[in-house]
Amino acid sequence: MAQALLRETWTRVAQRLRAELGDDLFTSWFGRMEPESFVEGTLIASVPTRFLKSWIENHYIAKLTKIAGAEFDGLKQVQVRVRVQGTAAQSPTVPRAVVSAPRHSGETRSGETPSLQPMASFMPQAAEAALSRATVIDESQTFDSFMVGQSNQLAHAAAMRVASAAQGMPVGFNPLYIHAGAGLGKTHLLNAIAQRVRETQPLRKVMVMTAERFMYTFIHAVRQRDTLSFKDQFQSVDVLLIDDFQFLQGKAIQQEFCHAFNSLVDQRRQVVVAADVPPAQLDTVDQRMRSRLMGGLVVDIESPDQELRRKILSVRRDILVARDPAAMVSDEILELVADRVTGGGRELEGALNRIVAFQQFNNQAITLDLASMVLRDAAAQGQDQGRIKIDDILKVVGRHYNVSKNDLLSPRRARNVVVPRQIGMYLAKKLTSRSLPEIGRRFGGRDHSTVLHAVRKIDDMMRADEKLAKDLAQLIRLIEQGA
Repeated sequence: MAQALLRETWTRVAQRLRAELGDDLFTSWFGRMEPESFVEGTLIASVPTRFLKSWIENHYIAKLTKIAGAEFDGLKQVQVRVRVQGTAAQSPTVPRAVVSAPRHSGETRSGETPSLQPMASFMPQAAEAALSRATVIDESQTFDSFMVGQSNQLAHAAAMRVASAAQGMPVGFNPLYIHAGAGLGKTHLLNAIAQRVRETQPLRKVMVMTAERFMYTFIHAVRQRDTLSFKDQFQSVDVLLIDDFQFLQGKAIQQEFCHAFNSLVDQRRQVVVAADVPPAQLDTVDQRMRSRLMGGLVVDIESPDQELRRKILSVRRDILVARDPAAMVSDEILELVADRVTGGGRELEGALNRIVAFQQFNNQAITLDLASMVLRDAAAQGQDQGRIKIDDILKVVGRHYNVSKNDLLSPRRARNVVVPRQIGMYLAKKLTSRSLPEIGRRFGGRDHSTVLHAVRKIDDMMRADEKLAKDLAQLIRLIEQGA
């Protein structure tokens, strides 16, 4: 591929990446990536450091390949390499910062000459500016908006204690380590601590950042030959809050964090760490660091119980109704959602949004049966797909429409047979994990395209026919109950 076309195509890939990842992550990990060649289905892109190459390969290669495949015809794979100084073309949109960087300030690999080439627009104490940009607090995530239940009561109490402690006074545990699965409130508590400290003790310096941002800022400081400013910034912090700690990688970066951590704890400055796993399961983190983290208070947040799920849904409904009175959902349906969706706040909010959207798009009030059908595809219901059989669907549909199983599987084209048959195919696609070809075979040896046509047709009919939508909801309930 000609270089001009290569760079033009790469620009579109970069735009897609920025749109999906956001400006911050894109700039951190892909801002200095450049296309080298596209030959025989292989796209070769280069980055200036081994660390960037390793991070992209471990965390973003699948996303990069998918997005690049949408722009490069015939793409089979993406290879990332560390470019040699002077071999890659200058990026038209992102300034070239360095060609290679040492693993740590003053540290190089054996036989490796550090080549720290600062940008033309070099500014003293660049680390200070980078760190100040890192602290971005979500103002909607406060203690008042945090829903407390048995599953998160201890984590909430510990976070409140940290936030209310006076400067220089020990809180009884340092660091505070909060671990939980995605969407259960770790980040919410970090933001709540930061806001409470800023409101009640405005002279205290608070820093909130992700482990990913810490790594990027450290690398930036090394490239700018400004590691002293980087270290000084952490020395002046009163409350340090680190999110997604499980992503902290690289020996030099972990050492730098360990130095900052030890210094802050020794000076009775508060450190709060949030991660997806407990300290003992941080496989990429040094054992000494894990031991220090376990020396404070380690608390976990479990999945919310049904009472807390009801509370979360009720609050989310009130917010939706305040924006749009037509978004009202009955308590009965909230109870159904709380029973069906057992994940965290994000999953609950997503399920509620799905029901409200169904009401708005179909211009009809949602009943309990319809809500059950809307939630049928939720991830929490995936366990049902393993036990529902196509024979069960055929039996329930045939009985409901007074059509024999033999007729449903036959080539008959009478409307009183065709529509129930299409409904059966639709339900088989929605309620089981069977593929379209397999469903076709089970419905009298039909082609997968016939099944796809049936699914689309019933989808369309259901939007225009309220009675059909209710029938389908009733059929789903009967099938799930094994009736």
